[in-house]
Amino acid sequence: MCSPEELGSSVSVEQLNAELEQAQLELLSAHCATHQLRRHYSTSDLVRFGRRDVLRKSAETASALNEFYDGIGKAIPQPERHSAPPKPTPERIVEAVGWLAGYLRQQRDHYFPVAGGLSPQHKAMLRPYFSAALLEQVRVIELQGARVAIPEFFSQVRAAGFEPPEVNHMESLTFLDVVVFNQQLTLRALFHALVHCVQFQILGVEGYSEQWVESFVENRTHFTVPLEVHAFSLACRFLSPLAERFSVEEQVLRWRDDGRY
Repeated sequence: MCSPEELGSSVSVEQLNAELEQAQLELLSAHCATHQLRRHYSTSDLVRFGRRDVLRKSAETASALNEFYDGIGKAIPQPERHSAPPKPTPERIVEAVGWLAGYLRQQRDHYFPVAGGLSPQHKAMLRPYFSAALLEQVRVIELQGARVAIPEFFSQVRAAGFEPPEVNHMESLTFLDVVVFNQQLTLRALFHALVHCVQFQILGVEGYSEQWVESFVENRTHFTVPLEVHAFSLACRFLSPLAERFSVEEQVLRWRDDGRY
């Protein structure tokens, strides 16, 4: 691994990883936007009616990104590449669900007394998508340079062969009805977090934790857990230049009823 000196005086390892994580978020947003295209249009429709210049540039960009990240993946030393760990027993999964549910409640109780309500401006912007009751209930806090504590049970998750999410580097974390921002509050991160608030309301803490853990065991990365994918997808729709009004609660209920969680 390179030392900070090897990277150069103007660049630090922390800055490198911060930019890498931001690129990952942008890639996921692009993935969500592409998923929406797949849902609404066939390949033949896009080729027939889509603007040729946009289609060519999109294809070229996707190809270049694939080549770049594929080269990085191949350059990672073999021992550092993730191999599929053995699937945990049902008993261990139940135990992990309890760990997560307990952590979510603990952090909610820790931050609730020092968190504040949403600003009138944010409430006005988000009212077409969330219920007035939820917008009044939610509390938010910016840690201003501090970071959310890493769960103690993560060491046991790693011992089982899984790599848990780096919560201290995430833009925000949702603890039931409290949203904690590791960095500055942004509209995209806030919308994403509020989707999780709705998921908590509909699924319950135990139901949310069960869905999250079971999906993480199958997919091994938190970005591909359906609860996360849905939050990113709805945030993409919200930020789209052709943004449409929709009820997040109805969308979450639909995914739940369709078994997509």
